[in-house]
Amino acid sequence: MERIEIASTPPIESAIASLRARPRRLRLQAALRRMVRETQLTANDLIYPLFVRPGRESRPVPSMPGVRQLSIEDLLREAEAALRLGIPAVLLFGIPEHKDPFGSESYAEEGIIQRALRALKRTFPELVVITDLCFCEYTDHGHCGLLDERGQLDNDATLRLLAQQALSHARAGADVLAPSGMLDGMVAVIRAALDEAGYTHIPILSYAVKYASAFYGPFRQAAESAPAFGDRRTHQMDPANAEEALREVALDLEQGADMVMVKPAGPYLDVIRRIKDRFPVPLAAYQVSGEYAMLKAAALQGWLEERTAVSEALLAIKRAGADMIITYYAREALEKGWLAG
Repeated sequence: MERIEIASTPPIESAIASLRARPRRLRLQAALRRMVRETQLTANDLIYPLFVRPGRESRPVPSMPGVRQLSIEDLLREAEAALRLGIPAVLLFGIPEHKDPFGSESYAEEGIIQRALRALKRTFPELVVITDLCFCEYTDHGHCGLLDERGQLDNDATLRLLAQQALSHARAGADVLAPSGMLDGMVAVIRAALDEAGYTHIPILSYAVKYASAFYGPFRQAAESAPAFGDRRTHQMDPANAEEALREVALDLEQGADMVMVKPAGPYLDVIRRIKDRFPVPLAAYQVSGEYAMLKAAALQGWLEERTAVSEALLAIKRAGADMIITYYAREALEKGWLAG
């Protein structure tokens, strides 16, 4: 390249001569960058969310390219692939054969989740299987529990059914229970039911901080759980609030939660950081369906380079303080080496 004369002045030359701190020294080589990297992201940090449906046919989720509602047979294949990659845990969501006002298949001994649990634990006992505890997938109205005569969520009546759901999952082999309905008292009731039945060893991963978010849209298609009317703002948190998140975490820990979760992850990195600074407990963050769908859509359009965008998004969640990241990218990111940096 042709050299050009660059004008300078004594003050500029003095400033250059006085430089002592040169952070770029540690960025010039890829190996050196890896050596001084503050945040490390590995397979052990990831939880893989999976949808299971009855029957032999798996179905794609149109709004989530690469994600499917899985038959139990395909679920086993997906779990095997996850284990082979070093992913330690999956999070299960069920699509029932039928729905009713009580979400009765959620606590039926032959419900889809119960059958999937028995198959997974029989085939892969080393896999940590976490089950989502809620009713929105199972009720014909799509809300997170029983409704009262006004059509509003009946918190306390739902808690009694939630205890039944928790026990049915425990009997079927769940390793961790994850209540997601944001009901008052949900952790206390589940902990009491488990302990009374002799399941004192099963931990609770509480969706302690679940915002009423616009980023859940693709999930509701995947889980067939969109509400038939209204919304979930009476029980999920207002996106404007952060202090409330700290109160919710404190309440759930007092009631017996072993781990807590923030959902969604990317838009709430500040909340993840504040919780991690305040509470010395394992913290999960859920990179939700809308976050996944946006990255996928932009990548498919050629607007983002998927590898680097996914790696950056996941690193940001870990850097903010999450110990575990629930992400639909878990398998793909590891298979394609996107976490290597």
